[in-house]
Amino acid sequence: MRFHCSSHLKGVGKALLLFFCDMAGNSEIDEGFYSRQLYVLGHEAMRRMGAANVLIAGLKGLGVEIAKNVILSGVKAVTVQDEGSAVWSDLSSQFYLRECHLGQNRASCSLQQLSSLNPHVEVSAHTGPLDEELLLRFQIVVLTDSSLDDQKRFGQLCHSHGIKLIVADTKGLCGQLFCDFGEKFEVLERDGEMPASLMIERITKENPGRVIWTDDQKHGFSDGSKVVFSDVQGMTELNSIGPVEIKVCDKYSFSICDTSSFSEYERGGVVTEVKQPFQLDFKPLSEALHDRKLLILNDHGKISRHNTLHLAFQALHDFVKNKQRLPYSWCQTDADSLLEMVRELNTVAEVEQLDEAAVRLLSCTARGDLAPINAFFGGLAAQEVIKACSRKFTPLQQWMYFDALECLPEDKDRLAECSTDTRYDGQTAVFGASFQKRLGNQKYFLVGAGAIGCELLKNFALIGLGAGEEGHITVTDMDYIERSNLNRQFLFRSPDIGNPKSEVAAKAVCQMNPQMKITSHQNRVDAASEALYDYSFFKGLDGVAAALDNVEARVYLDSRCVLHQKPMLEGGTLGSKGHTLVVVPHLTEPYGPAKSSSSNAIPLCTLKNFPHRIEHTLQWARDQFEGLFKQTPENVNCFLRDPGFVERTLSHGDVEAMETLEAVWRGLQDMEAGGQRPKSWEDCVSWARCKWETLYNNDIRQLLHCFPPDEVTSNGLPFWSGSKRCPHPLTFDPKNSTHVGYVMAAAKLYGQTYGIKGTRDNGSIEQILEKVQTPPFNPKSSVKIHLTDQEMEEERQKESGDAGESEQVLLLSLEELKGKLSSLKNSAQMHPIDFEKDDDTNFHMDFIVAASNLRAENYDIPAADRHQSKRIAGRIIPAIATTTAAVAGLMCLELFKLVQGHKKIESYRTSYLNLAVQYFVLSQPSRPPDFQVSSAFIQPHSASAEKTQRGDRGLIHEPLKHVRPMLDSPQCLDKLSELKATLGRQKKKGLFLGSDI
Repeated sequence: MRFHCSSHLKGVGKALLLFFCDMAGNSEIDEGFYSRQLYVLGHEAMRRMGAANVLIAGLKGLGVEIAKNVILSGVKAVTVQDEGSAVWSDLSSQFYLRECHLGQNRASCSLQQLSSLNPHVEVSAHTGPLDEELLLRFQIVVLTDSSLDDQKRFGQLCHSHGIKLIVADTKGLCGQLFCDFGEKFEVLERDGEMPASLMIERITKENPGRVIWTDDQKHGFSDGSKVVFSDVQGMTELNSIGPVEIKVCDKYSFSICDTSSFSEYERGGVVTEVKQPFQLDFKPLSEALHDRKLLILNDHGKISRHNTLHLAFQALHDFVKNKQRLPYSWCQTDADSLLEMVRELNTVAEVEQLDEAAVRLLSCTARGDLAPINAFFGGLAAQEVIKACSRKFTPLQQWMYFDALECLPEDKDRLAECSTDTRYDGQTAVFGASFQKRLGNQKYFLVGAGAIGCELLKNFALIGLGAGEEGHITVTDMDYIERSNLNRQFLFRSPDIGNPKSEVAAKAVCQMNPQMKITSHQNRVDAASEALYDYSFFKGLDGVAAALDNVEARVYLDSRCVLHQKPMLEGGTLGSKGHTLVVVPHLTEPYGPAKSSSSNAIPLCTLKNFPHRIEHTLQWARDQFEGLFKQTPENVNCFLRDPGFVERTLSHGDVEAMETLEAVWRGLQDMEAGGQRPKSWEDCVSWARCKWETLYNNDIRQLLHCFPPDEVTSNGLPFWSGSKRCPHPLTFDPKNSTHVGYVMAAAKLYGQTYGIKGTRDNGSIEQILEKVQTPPFNPKSSVKIHLTDQEMEEERQKESGDAGESEQVLLLSLEELKGKLSSLKNSAQMHPIDFEKDDDTNFHMDFIVAASNLRAENYDIPAADRHQSKRIAGRIIPAIATTTAAVAGLMCLELFKLVQGHKKIESYRTSYLNLAVQYFVLSQPSRPPDFQVSSAFIQPHSASAEKTQRGDRGLIHEPLKHVRPMLDSPQCLDKLSELKATLGRQKKKGLFLGSDI
């Protein structure tokens, strides 16, 4: 949408045009396509990426993963280079190759699929060799499946010409990553976190001055951080000085510059962190190869292994150079040779403790090409490409190694048998054919086919999960594909928009692997679907994978897995951050109940009268939208079709009933009779203009009537201080684009609820506004404004308990209102509106942005643009394909362990990662908690949990012995109900059972 401003437009017309120009957003970036990624990277970083040309050399499994993620991210152009032809082992991880492509060039065969990922990125293939002339055409070069000699040669070339180099390689269950972004590489933003911002309580006048903020906020500042001040009253000198360096004093204060000569601080003010750019120097690969200080650790239980792998990968390159092949799978002779080469390298490197077992395992598995490892490294490497061209986030400095050797059988009795000429050759080279058959016969339930769900399904298809004669995958997702999904849910394309996610995703992965057996559902997994996903359904499963986007759904699914004793794989992302968790019955801690989020809820009194952050005004705007355009129309329709609506409403309490029924009456009664039901577009505009006057002028004036600007508390302190910002009323300005934009959006939406079509004709709206009579302000001394939610609740309880004169008046009013409503039963129904944030033509976000920013203007809160407002009001979770791929890869590594039946908790990993700063924590999962009941202990993860235990209160574990026979009984549901009643009685007596119940 593009608008052109004309000089002859005046007043309302020009204001409306400016409003819609602002609402149209940035035309350079396709915000509909990149919606969720923009909340991770931002517009400026995306613009820098849009100028980058990227070369990705090598298009086996790792190369295609990197290419997929980089293309989705939105660089200018990507060239994929590969001289090789597709072989059987490629099919285990290269998801764009089919059996019909065997013998053909990998890059050429993948080009069409890669090009269809993102219409904004130019994708080309190069099937010739790498050379200097080719590399000099790009700003970023990624080398995969390359020799060490090529890495050194091209590394020196790139370093000397300012080309950013990324080297990524995977061998079996191990991988390496290297970055060289040259000398004096400038990072514009370290971590992508929002700048910390706090409300000031007071500022001392001394040297150094001390800033104290309200005690309900936690700061994200550290010594050396720089901040700026705004809206400080009294000590106004701070508002005009540049970034000030701070030193943290305690949780609620920090010191700044000398303020002794400044004016006295009065009140108010906001302190905001200023992100500082910084520079990094990188060594070329040939130098960095000998500097082990550049190794970034990710699993702190494997420090010696990381140092060893750094030498082992160098030795592996020498092995291939000498013998023109990788070591044979599970060949001890080759393993001995590689180990000897590592020992020789260590005479110079002097690693204190070599992990010789890891070297042998690297040799035995180096021929493997595993989809989960490639997915993990593909996400990491692509994120480094994004950093290189956007200069956002902290790059890897400079080496990283990762292994998942714990995925191998725990008993170490590995079979060397490997199948040949099958699509799983890259996997059987590591695990053998017997394990492949076991994978194929698995029955798994995948809940969610969004970003992580798509990546998991791709991995399932590549590893052959459920692709055997007895195997099966069930996937369910109730959502339908939207355009904003296409940027990271890579199984979907534009023609799929509007179709069920689960159905399209299932078809897509069946094309990757025709042996897959998948059934797609469009059901929500919750209590309402327990008749479908019942005991029999879960009994037939080997495991569950959760690809969900909210905690409540995870908690519910976890509870079902605990009940039916099924393992669960769980993962989630938030922008560049991700986590994975594996739940193994009787071995690891379950996901557990949701923690209360009440501490994050915004108090009602803050929303109604005392906002001090843009989040508060946006939530207020959302509440306005829901109340005006959804709840009231729904209540009107319930009244019109449900004879019991009035009586049911009265049962909620007189005050609430009065508010609801009065809104219903106003919605049904014509404006001429004192109601708010419009008959024309003119009525809608008039209503919107009057609503503007009420909300942004009269209500604020009433608040100031109750609490004047100079109000003091009982302690003699200013009432309007700290988090209470003193508001000011607004005066409607027909030349102000936000003022007129609110009226336009509100009128459009109000008319829609009544089936009235509006217009964008500037002259018409201007004429209507000139005739509108706005309600005058009449201060009311009887208005009670609550300062806290507790005070509000106490007042409500007090009113409900009183039977005084005011209640009698209220009852009479209710009776009168019931009589008025009875005459309106034959009115036409309204059309409730469901909020939809991603449609820029429906006026929903137009209303939210204008309503929020006007209220922010009332309270001198910095306004938010449309993009930021959509994220907050729409509760959008920032997302990017790189994190999603990495998380799904880690989840599938845990899947390998589950399928093998690993019994040792130290074999499993819980992971936390932040790709923005290369932060990785992989740790052993927690065990299920032990419970003490009276003098006895119950240990859910041990065999003793099965035994009857006696304590001071007698037989405390009696119900437990009934559980497993019930789970094997066809009358499971009935008996579980009986058990629930038994457990309830035990709980009331203080007898708590282990978590395996």
